[in-house]
Amino acid sequence: MIPFIDLAAQKDRLGPRIDAAIAKVLAHGAYVMGPEVRDLETRLAAFCGARLALSCANGTDALALPLMAWDIGPGDAIFCPSFTFAATPEVAPWVGAEPVFVDIRPDTYTIDPDHLEAAIEAVQAEGRLRPRVVIAVDLFGQPADYPRLSEICRRHGLKLIADSAQGFGCTLHGRHPMAWADVVTTSFFPAKPLGAYGDGGAVLMNDPDLWERLDSLRIHGKATPSDGMIPGHDPKYLNARVGMNSRLDTIQAAILLEKLAIFEEEILARQAVADRYGAGLGEVCLRTPTVIAGGRSTWAQYVVEHRDRDGLAAHLKAAEVPTAIYYPVPMHRQKPYASYPRGPGGLPVSEAKANQVIALPMHAYLKPKVQDGVIDAVRGFNG
Repeated sequence: MIPFIDLAAQKDRLGPRIDAAIAKVLAHGAYVMGPEVRDLETRLAAFCGARLALSCANGTDALALPLMAWDIGPGDAIFCPSFTFAATPEVAPWVGAEPVFVDIRPDTYTIDPDHLEAAIEAVQAEGRLRPRVVIAVDLFGQPADYPRLSEICRRHGLKLIADSAQGFGCTLHGRHPMAWADVVTTSFFPAKPLGAYGDGGAVLMNDPDLWERLDSLRIHGKATPSDGMIPGHDPKYLNARVGMNSRLDTIQAAILLEKLAIFEEEILARQAVADRYGAGLGEVCLRTPTVIAGGRSTWAQYVVEHRDRDGLAAHLKAAEVPTAIYYPVPMHRQKPYASYPRGPGGLPVSEAKANQVIALPMHAYLKPKVQDGVIDAVRGFNG
């Protein structure tokens, strides 16, 4: 069967370099917060135009850490799309806040700025919750409309998080989301465009004071220089706040350093795969992906819409072409989140797309001949 995401092809390319990087970690023995972690943080920040980066255990913690640092809690509203993975709204109840679900744009699947503003104003008018944070999601690899989102957040006094778990490396008018967001978060889950060989995540920012606080929070609330430390004592035993254990393993950092070195090349290769799909499928699907004007996607997924999505999925399965459905049930329709607020008029676009979208094999090493087989299989479905 054709791989949906071919991690083995990348391993074949980088194998000796990754083996050497892992061997180096095994030799020096600093398995947690070793030198490769700091090196990776420096290079991640440079890659996406941020002053600072802070690694952590996974992409969900990357979202939660800034909320903790900003003292988001009970009575606070966090606005986010419903057409996303559970990690995005999940962090709101973690800190005692409430997610407020917002609809998506029908073309890019990213959060709809008009509906966001209506949702903020509705929450303000009701008065039960305080609008505090917007989490925009770079869904399927492409940036949200950050110029508009940033303007809305500034005007209403909200923090803006760019959830770039799928979109790390995406740009808008040549600028990374860091140009507009207070923080950018990402995930290094193996299936992501920049993925490790296990879990991991990072938060990118321009504020050194915020970095210091996040560094404390990721290591059990350890004392920082600003908190005042006792000379001669390890700050991790001097706890200034309630934190968590969210450190990136050194071996994963070493692996990511090798992958980051070729990441820009892989983004270009993914774009070539997306272009071939677009040329071959434009006339047989309800919709092929639309990238925001001026945007560059990292193509975490290649998602098309079809009038008989489930029939197409069954047809492709029979042809040994793997697919995935992101996301079959929007978050506001799922039991743990059904009681939380949603923007005025509901989320009709999110609900419609959930019945139409299907993702096809996508990775930087998808050979044209293999991709032609996928395209032919889609075109051969007459459902």
